[in-house]
Amino acid sequence: MTEETMTIREMCDAYAVTPRTLRFYEAKELLFPIREGQRRLFTKSDRARLKLILRGKRFGFSLEEIRQLLDLYHIGDQQATQLAKTYEIAKQRLADMVKQRDELNDAINDLTAQLRWGEKMIASMQMPKAANG
Repeated sequence: MTEETMTIREMCDAYAVTPRTLRFYEAKELLFPIREGQRRLFTKSDRARLKLILRGKRFGFSLEEIRQLLDLYHIGDQQATQLAKTYEIAKQRLADMVKQRDELNDAINDLTAQLRWGEKMIASMQMPKAANG
């Protein structure tokens, strides 16, 4: 073989994933390791694909979106279609994340206000006891 390969254990160590994860990605046709009996050998291409899979997962892309984007690599247009589609999905994902963050910030602010109110209520209920103590 002309390019360096990695075993499943080496992949797990290098990318902080489990063997189960790698087998799952293989079953979903996201990775295509060389099979030698029971052994799986991952090529440079598999490593690049895994990096993109992990990045896509981190950004909240679905596995189906990731698979479709990876499949666009081989269209033969110097990845123009792949880049454009990735950009489109990423832009929408960013808008979704910003919306989620804003909603979460609103919920945090509301809960913080409720906790302050609760603290005051608890303190006011304990004052008479301390005064009568």
